[in-house]
Amino acid sequence: MYRSHFGLKELPFQITPDTDYLYFSRSAQETLNVAMVALSFGEGFVKITGEVGTGKTLLCRKLLTMLGERNFVTAYLLNPMMKPEDAYKAFADELGLTTFDESKGFQYFIKQITDRLIDLKSQNKNVVLFIDEAQTLADETLEAIRLMTNLETEKQKILQVVLLGQPELDHRLDHQYNLRQLRQRITFSSSLRPLDHQEVRQYLTHRLQIAGYQGGELFTAKAVKRIHWHSGGIPRLINILSHKSLMAAFGKGATSVDLPHVAAAAADTEGARPSGVSGIIRRFVPRLITIGVKWPAALLIMVGLPHFILTGSAS
Repeated sequence: MYRSHFGLKELPFQITPDTDYLYFSRSAQETLNVAMVALSFGEGFVKITGEVGTGKTLLCRKLLTMLGERNFVTAYLLNPMMKPEDAYKAFADELGLTTFDESKGFQYFIKQITDRLIDLKSQNKNVVLFIDEAQTLADETLEAIRLMTNLETEKQKILQVVLLGQPELDHRLDHQYNLRQLRQRITFSSSLRPLDHQEVRQYLTHRLQIAGYQGGELFTAKAVKRIHWHSGGIPRLINILSHKSLMAAFGKGATSVDLPHVAAAAADTEGARPSGVSGIIRRFVPRLITIGVKWPAALLIMVGLPHFILTGSAS
């Protein structure tokens, strides 16, 4: 691979959620602060949303590590596409409870969970349940989790919940009447935003340094700007584009990453923004024609493109 070529100890742009590589953008730092303050106050629900690839899972793992070093007991549900009873069972397993005994009934199982939470609280332990990809939770499972948080002392909740999800979670909570009680329980929320151009440059430098790079600027200013454009500031896409750009530069024997290498990476990456007017045409015009929109010709003329681009003939 390109590690020795660029003087790296390890690959800097893998997409696995390694907290050693976590870069605290302004948005990530704000979100982490909001979550820690809310959990310190003992609030019932905290909501963290962000587009696909903005780093929700990575931030979640950082929170789990930080809370593990404090007076918290954490539980983490990675696959929320489950029925209410399955969610309870998964939560109980995270708390170290024995497997559900059908002969004793589900209510007895709920009591076991309740007793465990009360016992932990008596030890001054705060229990936090993290639910990733929360936008996929069924309505009845969301309601079951809300009911789970009804347990409380006179002064504080016994269970706190952090919901992490895509913007669809916000939409559901804003528009579904049956989720209004849950929406009212969310006292703190934050959104992870894409990185701006300056943060992309810092992000690349940060990950390269963690990976052991000690040289000068490995990505030229133009390359950074193009990576920002193609990725839209989404960290996962930045990682993919940067990795492929390094591969392209290595293949050419280059000692730095420049525009042609990023262009080659973008051409080979699903979800990357197209560059230039021709790229935008290739991406969007076929979709407009497919769904029967009648005005793309007029739109193209407005931006200075001739009508024959669509019709295939000059008039």
